[in-house]
Amino acid sequence: MAEELAAQTQTTGAFGNPPPSGHPLIRRVMVATTVIFLTLFIVIPVVNVFAQALSKGVDAYVRVLHVAGPPVGARLSPAERRKLAAERGQAEKTWSSIRLTAGIAVIVVPLNIVFGLAAAWSVTKFRFKGRAFLIALIDLPFSVSPVIAGLIFVLLLGRSGVLGAWASSFTWPDPFSLHWRGFAQDWWPLAFTRSFTGIIFTPLAIVLASIFVTFPFVARSLIPLMEAQGSDEEVAALSLGASGWRTFRKVTLPNVKWALLYGVILCTARVFGEFGAVSVVSGHIDSNDTMPLRIEKLWNEYNNQAAFGVASLLAFLAIVTLIVQTIVERQTGKSEMRQVEEEGTQ
Repeated sequence: MAEELAAQTQTTGAFGNPPPSGHPLIRRVMVATTVIFLTLFIVIPVVNVFAQALSKGVDAYVRVLHVAGPPVGARLSPAERRKLAAERGQAEKTWSSIRLTAGIAVIVVPLNIVFGLAAAWSVTKFRFKGRAFLIALIDLPFSVSPVIAGLIFVLLLGRSGVLGAWASSFTWPDPFSLHWRGFAQDWWPLAFTRSFTGIIFTPLAIVLASIFVTFPFVARSLIPLMEAQGSDEEVAALSLGASGWRTFRKVTLPNVKWALLYGVILCTARVFGEFGAVSVVSGHIDSNDTMPLRIEKLWNEYNNQAAFGVASLLAFLAIVTLIVQTIVERQTGKSEMRQVEEEGTQ
């Protein structure tokens, strides 16, 4: 029975319809058009990014991130010392943007996982008034320009904004300044050495803007799958005495793990590449630069090779994301095929 079902799935479409057939010439033209389009607008630009990043050699590419000191005993002219100091300053700013981008991703992605699971669970497992409105709110960031999203936060949390009086006096510690101080001064061995006052034009504003533009990805990856699976397995587990948390860990989460991972991949890629909303709320302060903002500043300073060098890191991340996404999609397809076979044997 399972073999017949698998053969039927291969010879028919995903919804039981026969695969489309047509003239071979039409198929070749359509495939060639797709390949040419992807080559012109995706492959060639990505290759150009790496080519421009390495245009001055590997040493120049490495100097974007690390500037070695002069040889021992070497005498540098004042102009050479100024040039070396400027290159080191640029490299440190680049590393600062990488650390800030990674730190924001570490904060934003887990929050989006929690929100996405909660939103998908509430939308697919329950029927309530306002459900359609909640789904529309989940999709809202897809239809709002990131620049407008950033402007909304400025109008809400800026000095003259609706919540400006509170937001301008809000003080919070910088997580990146956390250090070990020991037990000599207090029972708590950790402390922060730096704090911020206000929200707009600080890393906290970047976190809020990034959450806004990325929160639909996890939820939207889970909702279609959870709707297709229904609630029969969860109801059976609860009827057998399992708690809600145990049902979630043992039944729901294993069934949606690949869709969840798919949403996390998309969310992470968007956090690293977000520019519009982050540009508005960052204030163009060097300490608030993420990798896309750092690329813009290097480009405006006519440091094109360094700009392409940082861009190559984002392009490499995109390639890795594409590879992982392909693996996840393949595993998702195998999981769905296995589920269809199990239902057929029953």
